[in-house]
Amino acid sequence: MIELELPWPPSVNSYWRTFQGRMIISREGREYRKAVQALLLPLGPAIRQHATERLAVLLQVFPPDRRRRDLDNLGKALLDALAAAGVYEDDSQIDDFHVIRRRVVSGGKVLVAINVMEETTC
Repeated sequence: MIELELPWPPSVNSYWRTFQGRMIISREGREYRKAVQALLLPLGPAIRQHATERLAVLLQVFPPDRRRRDLDNLGKALLDALAAAGVYEDDSQIDDFHVIRRRVVSGGKVLVAINVMEETTC
């Protein structure tokens, strides 16, 4: 099991931008990826121990304020950042995904728990 505390991610609404007719990751999205990579770098190879297995992910989200948010808009930037940091190869490995909203905390944060699936129907 891997447990991480990560900063509040950008919403999917601000994650993508159109540039010269192509969809690209926004500056905010790229900066978030770099921040997650920097946080996970000290963990070294241990963070990549289940990089190719089927996974279950639990996100406990602590919003930065009381604004209304769709929980399904939070996962994309965060899951992509974890893949970019080498925690897994691709978020298509995730077979079980849960998001729980928690209390508001200053700045917001996300607690991430990643487990290897013992059994899968895929």
